[in-house]
Amino acid sequence: MSATAAPSLRPNIIIVGAGVIGLAIAWRLAQAGAAVTLYDKGKAGSGASHAAAGMLAACIEAEPGEGHLLALGRASQALWPGFAAELEEAAAATIGLRCEGTIVAALTEDDRARLRHRLAFQQSLGLPVEWLPASEVRRREPRLAAGLIGALWSPQDHQVDNRRLAAALRTAVLRAGATLYEQTAVDHIVHDGQRVQGVVVAGALQSADVVILAAGAWSREVPLLPPVARLPVRPVKGQMLALRMDPTAPVLRHVLRVPDVYLVPRHDGRLIIGATVEEKGFDPTITAGGVLSLIEAAWRALPAIEELAIDETWVGFRPGSRDDTPILGPGPVDGLVYATGHYRNGILLTPVTAQAIADLVLHGSVDPLIQPLSAARFQARPAAA
Repeated sequence: MSATAAPSLRPNIIIVGAGVIGLAIAWRLAQAGAAVTLYDKGKAGSGASHAAAGMLAACIEAEPGEGHLLALGRASQALWPGFAAELEEAAAATIGLRCEGTIVAALTEDDRARLRHRLAFQQSLGLPVEWLPASEVRRREPRLAAGLIGALWSPQDHQVDNRRLAAALRTAVLRAGATLYEQTAVDHIVHDGQRVQGVVVAGALQSADVVILAAGAWSREVPLLPPVARLPVRPVKGQMLALRMDPTAPVLRHVLRVPDVYLVPRHDGRLIIGATVEEKGFDPTITAGGVLSLIEAAWRALPAIEELAIDETWVGFRPGSRDDTPILGPGPVDGLVYATGHYRNGILLTPVTAQAIADLVLHGSVDPLIQPLSAARFQARPAAA
């Protein structure tokens, strides 16, 4: 199926979803002169974009069988410095990109064995990760637990303040001339069996040359009419919290990962701790067990947190596809494009997704990085003879 806009001097594009993915795509398209309208059922950036920790962890999260995701993540990491600088200039705002790298600490011999195995695999892929002895880890992070054995060090896995990112993208989108409707749900996407016609909002058809579905965990809730199989995207619940550090004397300066938890320090003194992984649909409940598990795992690595105030707790919903890999590219009818299912990597993949989807819509070119990630991979294959 084609995803290019119908011939027009100024293609009319509707984006369903105004998280960081939808906003970044809108920004790139508006910069290119397209007429872009976004709809979001809530406030822009209020879903997974607001709940995330902002880690840009392509290297340290590399796992066997995820070659396509790794290639996409590494490409996006390379784009991040330029993307951040351009966005900060466009929005006249900072987004808190921090480049101290990531530490994955071993607190037990079992941890060390597991991390050594991961290190060998990641180095076999040519990734810039290495092992640090306990003395060097403690030099960088002196408040870590006394039993520290060593750590993986990933100097290119950074972080960004995801809430600042979403706010800056919203500003940049509006300054680029796009139209944003918040608190405005899309009822369904309309097509004639061959080509998309637009979306229905409050019972009225809003026509478009291209519709981009970027509604994150809610993408499955936006049906196509006439009916077509819905996307295999589900919400994966995550409970998180933030503690309050003294920003002039933070107890942690690097992104820290240990079994069952990660800790992400912000310049403003917030220390993000996350996150549970729960298959409970759109359950917004914050539970004692969820919060306890996070605090306990964080405390084992960084005992100094016991003196810190709890600043905030929240729940987010990751958009997980059937294989927990993004769904990017043309949909089942011409003019429909999918940009969803980013699971834990939406912030990391924002620059590369925006670039690839904008190129697809404007020029019909499918970046080889996203070619294996189309929705077509979920279609039933004929049985072997």
